[in-house]
Amino acid sequence: MRLGLNLGYLVGSDDPGDQLRLVQHAEQLGFDAVWAAEAYGSDAVSVLAWLAGRTEKIAIGSAVLQIPGRTPAMTAMTAASLDLLTAGRFRLGLGVSGPQVSEGWHGVRFDHPLARTREYVAIVRSALARETVSFDGDHYRLPLPDGPGKALKLTIVPPSERIPILVAAVGPRNLELAGEIADGWLAVFYSPEFAAEPLAAIRRGRERAGLDLDGFAVVPTIPVVIGDDPRRCADAIRPYAALYVGGMGSRKQNFYNALAVRMGFADAAAEVQELFLAGRPRDAAAALPYEFIDATSLLGPPQRIAERLAAFAESGVTDAALLPFGRTVDDKITILSAVAAAYTPA
Repeated sequence: MRLGLNLGYLVGSDDPGDQLRLVQHAEQLGFDAVWAAEAYGSDAVSVLAWLAGRTEKIAIGSAVLQIPGRTPAMTAMTAASLDLLTAGRFRLGLGVSGPQVSEGWHGVRFDHPLARTREYVAIVRSALARETVSFDGDHYRLPLPDGPGKALKLTIVPPSERIPILVAAVGPRNLELAGEIADGWLAVFYSPEFAAEPLAAIRRGRERAGLDLDGFAVVPTIPVVIGDDPRRCADAIRPYAALYVGGMGSRKQNFYNALAVRMGFADAAAEVQELFLAGRPRDAAAALPYEFIDATSLLGPPQRIAERLAAFAESGVTDAALLPFGRTVDDKITILSAVAAAYTPA
């Protein structure tokens, strides 16, 4: 299992220089990849392009580029450009986002997300393969019919023979789709003890495509807090986890809340969501069970974290994208160093 770094979102209070120090330190430690996210603030492409010019070996990946925010052709152009500029270090992570961001920010209806993802990835693959792109789907048509447009081919040649495409997926049907059409899965709130269910869905998708899990990347984002008491470490992660379980979506449609329910935390998930949507995020964070945070994070002293990392690897994780929680960049650098020193791949 390879170690990576997830930067999350670049927020207004962040010092970009601190982000760069963290990434360069991860590169010095031998981390395999750095991942950047986007919601409705900083975009992942700008962050990754900036980091690419200041690193040499570490792979750069989007976790994720939002499908409703770009046409598939634009995404293919971006992926090819970043791959060219980094001499083959780019990894393309895609996701449909959620209805609030898709419709509220991008103005794109959040309907048929699985079908849209399937068509989107097919067009991106065709473009990156430098085929003359022509597509007649339910959601995308290239060229548009009865107009002056014509089928075109990407004019630059990315150095990677096949730029890896990873899909962020939470629900069972989306997991199957990721297994069928992608080169990897970007996971959140991944628990080694609950891994059998989502990986079975991934496997069903792979089998539908005539493939197995060999070479398929399983890349969960894993929050990390180092300290003597795991329970106190969990407190640092509570606001982050409660935002997803309680606040990412409505009562009717929250993929992360549904995941917590499937993991066996139905009562707690309902309480966290009710508190968060009532404008009580601190109470929502406090209501989140320690067991949920512990199952999906790395908490405690380095030896305990090393043991948990081994459990993640044994469960099927190929790449652990660490999300260090610290008050300062120096705290985060210390966390990465401690994890790298403690973990020895089997």
